[in-house]
Formats: sequence, structure tokens, C-alpha cells
Amino acid sequence: MSYNMVVLLTWCTSAFAQTVDLTGQASGWVGMNRDETQIGARYIPELSLAKNLSETHEVSAEAAVNAHWFTRYDGADSIENASKVDPYRVWARWASPQFEARAGLQKISFGSATLLRPLRWFDSIDPRDPLALTEGVTGFLGRYTLQSNASIWLWALNGNEDLKGWETLSTDPRNIEFGGRVQVPVKAGEMGLSYHRRRVNPNGSVFGTLYPTQGKFSEEQVGLDGKWDIGVGLWFEGTVTRRNYDVSIPQYVHRLTVGTDYTFDIGNGPHLLVEQFVQDEADRVLRPGRGHWISALSLDYPFSLLDRGMAILYYDWDRNQWSRLLQWQRTYDQWQIHVSAFWNPDRTSVTQESTAVNSFTGKGAQLMLVFNH
Repeated sequence: MSYNMVVLLTWCTSAFAQTVDLTGQASGWVGMNRDETQIGARYIPELSLAKNLSETHEVSAEAAVNAHWFTRYDGADSIENASKVDPYRVWARWASPQFEARAGLQKISFGSATLLRPLRWFDSIDPRDPLALTEGVTGFLGRYTLQSNASIWLWALNGNEDLKGWETLSTDPRNIEFGGRVQVPVKAGEMGLSYHRRRVNPNGSVFGTLYPTQGKFSEEQVGLDGKWDIGVGLWFEGTVTRRNYDVSIPQYVHRLTVGTDYTFDIGNGPHLLVEQFVQDEADRVLRPGRGHWISALSLDYPFSLLDRGMAILYYDWDRNQWSRLLQWQRTYDQWQIHVSAFWNPDRTSVTQESTAVNSFTGKGAQLMLVFNH
């Protein structure tokens, strides 16, 4: 990927002489968790290039890296120290008023839910993360918007061996993942229908050890979501995953979230959001299994133009576990300050996992400074 980044940057620099923009985000944090202290820093520089081919057509490109370092202390002794520089975004795009085609390492995210997202197929965004970071996927995305504001998405992905979204087994890097989405406006809202297919490689996993005769198999996902504004916000998001393996365990996974939100006419307007999630596994597509229920609630309140407070609460009904977060944020032109306190299980539910280094497990607090340029 680093070689591809150099090639893309070299080509873009010579081809795009019209607009060149260098921005970046630097962040540093100190976190305390029981007897542990974590100190870390991150810098994400982003180079954007663009050139107008005509009044209606543009070509552009973006390249960004994620450079981060952190160390963990148990008392006075360092128990872990790591630093890494990874590609974060590397893509090129051709766009017109109704169509865009994007190729490279990019973010693909869609759906109606916020805290508990069945359609979290390609990202790992944690709603508690102030930076909302997620690794990208490598591939092609085409999107066409009709005059009615309906849109059609098509994608093809390749080389994404790392787990993404809800995945528990790796994708076969020799096969192309593909899928698409149709999103249409409806009265007071919009609805979407999504599909994705990939080839799974279970080798080297716990699943592969338990079922050594099971080779590679295909996996298909279908999702349906909708969102409406009828005074209060209402939405749902549901998916069905079919794993086409030969072993005698349930092939289907169902996930469903329903949610609502409302901004109250009190003070500066507190915003309340509630979601209910259920997941089950079954041996037939329409047969329900034993449900795994999770409830979530968030409340945010703007105390002033600079200050905002937020609380996020999860409850896992099967494990009888609460996850709690309180956060205060102050925003200046380029600076942000985030102060967080959390009280969570040491092992969180899969719906709350984060790929960020600074995850919110156990009991603790965190101070984060962010500078954007």
C-alpha cells in the first residue's frame, strides 16, 4: 500500500496543478484506567488535489496517513509501547453533478442507525470516539444520483484481509467482494436497500480449527433501512447474513435496530436519542433464533457556543452489563478539548468494539486535545 500511495501522489501532483490543499489533525491524550495510565499521540496529515475538467466535471484525489504512538504504564513501569504509521485514505475520484466514481483506500458508510448499526459493514466507527476514526477499505465505489434524489451505489472491493464491520472471519484476498445500494426518497424521509457478497477464508481462525474440513465459502448480506422526520425522528435498520458453509450450525444471522430521537424545547435544546438492537442466529432465513438484546441511549446538550456535554448509555440484556460514558467538549476555531469519564465492562459487546487505540474499557477517565489545521 505504501508503494501505491507514492505512485498515486506522484501522478496526482503532476496531473492536478489547479488546487492543492494540505490539512491535518493532531491529537494527544492521557487516559487512566484502574491501575493503568495510557499516554498517546496521533497525527493524520491529509493532502487533497483537484482539477476542473469543465464546468461540470472534476477530478480529485486525497492521500492521508495515520501516524500514532502510545504507551501504557502500570505504576511506574511501561508495560506496552507501540508506534505505527498506516495509510488512512488514498483515493482518486472523477465527479459530475449526478455521478462520482472513486477508487482506492476510502471510507464507505451508510444506514439510518447511530449507536447500534446493523449496516456497519465496512467501518468500525465508535460513537463514543471524539475523532470518529475508522480504517478504510480498498476498492471502487460508483454513485449515481437521479433527478428525484434517489441514488444508486455500486462497489467492488479487493485486498481487504483485515476484519471490518461485523466480520469475525477474514475475506479471501484472491476474490473480489461486490455489492450495491439503492436509496430512494419517501414521504417525510428515505429508505435504502443494500446487498454485499464476499468469499470467506476460515483458515487460521478458531472456526477453522473447530471445523477443519470446511474450506472457503461465500457470505451474502442484505440490508433494509428507513428514516423519517414526523416531528420526532424515527428509523429502522435491519440485515440478514447468510453463510454458505457445510457445517451443522446456523447459517443465518439477523440484526435489527429501531430508534427515535427528539430535541426538546428547553433551554438550549437537549437532544435525546434511543435505539433498541436485537441479533439472533437461525438455520432458516425467516425462522427466529434466541435474541441478543442491547438498548442504547444518548443525551447531548449545548451549554454554550463553545461547550457541549454528552452522555451515552448501553445495556446488554443477556450479560446484564451496563456501559456508561460522560463527555464534555469545548471547541475553538482550531482546537478541541474532550474530557471523558467511563464505567464499562472489561470486555464489551461486539456492537461497541472500536479499532481506536484509546478504547473505553473498564473504569477510567481521559483527557484529549485535538488541533486541526
